[in-house]
Amino acid sequence: MIFDDELSALQMRNLEDVLGVPIIDRTMLILDIFASRAESREGKLQVELAQLKYRLPRLLGMGRALSRQGGSGVGMRGPGEKKLEIDRRRIRRRIFELQQELDEIEKQRALRRVKRGKNAVPVVALVGYTNAGKSTLLNALSGANVLAEDQLFATLDPVVRRITLPNGTECLLSDTVGFINKLPHDLVQAFRSTLEEVRDADLLLHVIDSSSPYYDVQMRVVEEVVSSLGAADTPCIQVFNKIDKNTENTLRPDACRISAMTDAGVSELLEDIETQLSHSRVRVELTVPYDRYETMQQLRAFGTILSESHEADGTHVTVLLDEGLLWKVKKGLER
Repeated sequence: MIFDDELSALQMRNLEDVLGVPIIDRTMLILDIFASRAESREGKLQVELAQLKYRLPRLLGMGRALSRQGGSGVGMRGPGEKKLEIDRRRIRRRIFELQQELDEIEKQRALRRVKRGKNAVPVVALVGYTNAGKSTLLNALSGANVLAEDQLFATLDPVVRRITLPNGTECLLSDTVGFINKLPHDLVQAFRSTLEEVRDADLLLHVIDSSSPYYDVQMRVVEEVVSSLGAADTPCIQVFNKIDKNTENTLRPDACRISAMTDAGVSELLEDIETQLSHSRVRVELTVPYDRYETMQQLRAFGTILSESHEADGTHVTVLLDEGLLWKVKKGLER
C-alpha cells in the first residue's frame, strides 16, 4: 500500500501489522523512482545519499521502540538493538564517504562554470515539473539526442548543449531534473549541486505541460523550488508545451505556446531567447586590428554584429556584447 505522505518508522510498522501488507510512503516511492532512473556516477551517488539520509532517522526510531519494549537496564540490549547500532554506524560512515565524493564532483563542476563565465557564453536553464517535456524541448532546440520519455524523472543527470540563435550568436542550454510537489528535502539537498546550474543561469525556460489539468499548481511548485535555490530574480520565459495535446485552449493570448514534439512555436521561442539575452548586453563600437583575427571570432560567436566595415586601421564593428566579454575583449585589444 502506498501513502501519499511521509511516514515515520513506527507508523509504517504499525500499519504493516494492522493491514498485513508492505507499506510505502511518498518519499520512499520517489527515491525508488530516482534510483531506477539514475545513470551517471554522480546521479547514483546523489540518490544513494538521499536514500541513506531518509533511512537513518527511521533506524533511530526503531531503536527507541526496541529500547522501550526491552527495558533500559545494564545488559538489557538485545541482538536486534545491537544490529541496529551497527547499521547506523555503517550508514553514517557511508553518508560521509558519499558527501566527500560529491564535494569533489562539485569542485569540478564549479571549475567548468568559471570557465564558461570567462568565455562569457550565456547559459539558459530548462526548469519545470517532471514530465513537462524539458528533454524533448532540449532536443528540439539543439538537435541533440537526449533521452526523452513520457515518464516521471526520465532525466536525472544534467545535460548541457550549445545552440545557435537566429542572429548567429551561441548560448548553452542546460537540462535539469524535474520538480514535483512535496519534493523530499533530502533529495533536494543531495541534488543541490546539480540544481545550482539553475541559480547560475542567465535565463530560465520554465517548461509547462499545458495539457495537464493541474498545470497552474505545477507552475507554483516549480516557482517555489526555483526561489528556494536563490534564482527567483533570474529572467524567465514561461513556455507552455504540449499545445498539440491541449484541446481546451485556456492559455492567455500572450503565452509562449509550443509543441516540442512537433516543433510548433520552437522558432519563435528561439527568437524570444535571443531577445531576453540581448537585454543583458551593451552596444559598443570597436576597432579590431587585422592581426587580431581571434578577437573577431569571439565577437561573431558570442556577440551580435550590428554593423561591420573594413578600414585602413582594422575592422570597425558595432556589436551587442555581454559586459564580461566586453571587458576581456578590451583588455586584449590594449595589449
